[in-house]
Amino acid sequence: MHAGVSYSLKEFLLWTRRNIYKLLLIGIIPTVLYEVLGLEWLAIPWTVVALLGTATAFIVGFKNTQTYSRTWEARQIWGAILNSSRTWGTMSRDFVVNNPEKSKELVYRHFAWLTALRYQMRDSRAWETANKAYNKEYKEFYVIPERETSLEAELGKYLSEEELKYILTTKNRAVQILSLQSKTLKELADDGSLDNFRFLEMEKIIRDFYDNQGKSERIKNFPYPRQFATINSLFIKLFCILLPFGMLKDFDKLNETTTGFMQGYMVWLVVPFSVLISWVYTSLEQVGESTENPFEGSANDVPISQMSRTIEIDLREMLGETDLPPALQPKNNIIL
Repeated sequence: MHAGVSYSLKEFLLWTRRNIYKLLLIGIIPTVLYEVLGLEWLAIPWTVVALLGTATAFIVGFKNTQTYSRTWEARQIWGAILNSSRTWGTMSRDFVVNNPEKSKELVYRHFAWLTALRYQMRDSRAWETANKAYNKEYKEFYVIPERETSLEAELGKYLSEEELKYILTTKNRAVQILSLQSKTLKELADDGSLDNFRFLEMEKIIRDFYDNQGKSERIKNFPYPRQFATINSLFIKLFCILLPFGMLKDFDKLNETTTGFMQGYMVWLVVPFSVLISWVYTSLEQVGESTENPFEGSANDVPISQMSRTIEIDLREMLGETDLPPALQPKNNIIL
């Protein structure tokens, strides 16, 4: 997540510069063929390009709306996790009778669940774009906590050695940690440390955690439909290629009314103007693409690591602890 006012123009141009290089080439080639080699038949009617551009704009707008919805839903899911976590911390402290060690165990195991879940969310998928050249290069400007330390080392802070060994052998570690939480609640209810009403209330919170984990997994494991992503990319590429061909005649006609040093050379303005217009389209596509997968470890991710640390600080304070971990801070205005 970008935690500053906005991306700077320099950052944005750096991020999109590969597209700019390609668009320059796409603009120069037809202009040279038309003006230098005299292949005037290459010019196509502007109406064709305008219709294609209009259709492409609608498709790009639709995609960006949908991809933003995915990111916003992911943020809502983790907002719900944060709220339920605070409730869990309060219940763990106040509902368990005369057993502060078990209260702490329930809270710390919850930190383990958050850790396992965020590591699962940061796993790579084939359709994700974080490893594309322009995004991979930008990773140098920020930190992905899940790539800095191992899952085993992080879970070891919160689980007993026996539980850690068990959890590391499971396929869906976050699910099994919640299962251990429910098992502990059952044991507390059986020995009288937790009455039936409070047991059921805490089980409801575990159900909420399962629900929000499932929602997170749905977003993580189901990409923006590939057929829409493909047609969006295809239309933009087609538009960018045809755009300079559609501008040739119109800019060439400007020579009839132009005087001065540009007289006879107006057609060369096709290059900068086609690059500018095409860059708008390709940048919109790139922005939408970088918003598709809100857990992939890109600069526009939902900050699940920061939120997990916030939860840990809040719940440890509820337990009366004073030796707290520091809040995560942005690096170059990016925080995950």
